[in-house]
Amino acid sequence: MSGIFPRNRDLWRFRAPLSAGEIRRTERWLATARVALTVSAIAAMVMEPGGGLVYSRWLVWLLVIYLAHGMVVMLLVRMRPQSTLGFRLVVHGADILWPVLISMFAPAQRGPFFLFFVFVMAAAAYRWGLWETVSTAAAAAALLWVDWLALRAGLGTPAGHSLFPLHVPAALTVQELNPEQIFMSSVYLLVLGFLLGYMAENQKKVRAERAVITRVLSSTRVEMGLTGTMQQILGEMMTIYGARRVVTASQEANSYRVFLAEMNRKDGGPGELRWHEAAPEREKAYLLQSAVNAIYATRNGAPSRIVALDHDGRRLRDSVDEFPKTLAEVETFETVLSVAFLFGKEWTGRVFLLDPEMMGEPEEELRFLQEFAQQVSPAIYNVYLMRRLRERAGAMERARFARELHDGAIQSLIAVEMQVDVVRRQSGQAPAVKAELTRIQKLLREEVLKLRELMQVMKSFEVDSERLLGFISDMVERFQRETGIAAQFVSEPGRVELPQKVCRELSRIVQESLVNVRKHSGARNVLVRLAQRADGLQLTVEDDGRGFPFSGRMSDTELVSSGKGPGVIRERVRLLAGELAIESTPGQGARLEVRIPPAGKTNHR
Repeated sequence: MSGIFPRNRDLWRFRAPLSAGEIRRTERWLATARVALTVSAIAAMVMEPGGGLVYSRWLVWLLVIYLAHGMVVMLLVRMRPQSTLGFRLVVHGADILWPVLISMFAPAQRGPFFLFFVFVMAAAAYRWGLWETVSTAAAAAALLWVDWLALRAGLGTPAGHSLFPLHVPAALTVQELNPEQIFMSSVYLLVLGFLLGYMAENQKKVRAERAVITRVLSSTRVEMGLTGTMQQILGEMMTIYGARRVVTASQEANSYRVFLAEMNRKDGGPGELRWHEAAPEREKAYLLQSAVNAIYATRNGAPSRIVALDHDGRRLRDSVDEFPKTLAEVETFETVLSVAFLFGKEWTGRVFLLDPEMMGEPEEELRFLQEFAQQVSPAIYNVYLMRRLRERAGAMERARFARELHDGAIQSLIAVEMQVDVVRRQSGQAPAVKAELTRIQKLLREEVLKLRELMQVMKSFEVDSERLLGFISDMVERFQRETGIAAQFVSEPGRVELPQKVCRELSRIVQESLVNVRKHSGARNVLVRLAQRADGLQLTVEDDGRGFPFSGRMSDTELVSSGKGPGVIRERVRLLAGELAIESTPGQGARLEVRIPPAGKTNHR
């Protein structure tokens, strides 16, 4: 959103300006209404309502001239390709002046002629908004008082004196007005102008808000991914409110981990979106567990003003002082706007706009923010679902490719390796030929192993707690059969209770560990053990190979800082909110240890 738009909510209608075509249609309708109103007024005079009431000849001529003016404006509006601002201002000024002139010659009660004032204020409301309509009413009221002062000064002809020697039944006089009538007419004009302008302003605000939400929704693209979509939408929110900083805190269902996405204002615009995990001691500061859906708070050392709404937009009167206090412990701000969001039944969270430039009453801002979140959240969730759908489709394609490898390339390589073995056995006593055939046979066998490992990696693991122990046991047995390395799996618990996603990641960790043993360790024996500890499960993989290029025990933090250890395994352990440690004795072997927290504290992404 462009920064040229005003942030004052009273000027929000400029966020959704009318197109040239819409302006032209508006002016056409106003021109038609102007002519129809004038014709109706002339018809009312001819019918002489009110028991034979007579009108000034001046009034007749003014109405005829105003009718001609309306016809000219109608023709210009229809002939001109577009309506300029200057043209609309000139026409609007004339619409203010004509009713005042007509009122000078109208009867004291004015009959239908007060509708001309209503028309000009309705035109201002339809073209612009509240303050323009009130200004129009004030200008009309001021001109009425000028008329009255002019009559008081003797610039008009009092009632009963003819202005022209024309023999007509109507009186040719300027109607006498008293201050009470002028005062009440001015009050009517101001009150009516305020009401019409208020209704028009609200309608334009709603239209502008819809335009903002529609523009944000249209900017979401599946190809941008979840991060790109979040950056686009949070950047729009930062620009809309002029916030210094925007932060989102999100948490997946049945997970205790809180992920933060933050963006700071940079060079007058949104910066880059950055993701990171919130420290456990800071999680409660971001996620408020209460009936509060949207909240506004200010603080000067301590919270000084709080406005909170529930999910239905109702004002909460209960104290929610704790929320801004805890937030102030982790974020620096003077004012904050926050709203909760929900992505299906999987993700919940909050958006925080820190130090926004407020545009109106906090309660009104919070209701718009609620509407914004309700409209935009499904779009983000759809991007999230599309990403998962693509991942699943990719997994299915990889599984199909793995089957093709097994039925095609792997079987062919095994056949070739067997033929080479036959030729080697029949090669006689030629050592050079026999050695070369042995080398080729080993290469073929190695490639078969690599392809099988690739096939296993490409397969989508559907492992739950019921199948986990048997699945790992089969994996270790297959590893021993294919590599010739003695491998054993020992499980202390006879049954585990873990979510399916955790079982899948745990299986991947075992698989990656065995691949590393085969490729890098040169081990002859490997032991995979799963044990139950007080702080969760413990998985260990031990071998008697070369070990890592360090001696002793290193924690996950030390492995990261030194750039050592298996990066893929470290990432999978992080997804499980677990702890990784490696103990190495160069030349004698290594021990990989993974501690997995209990099911209630595991991240289930």
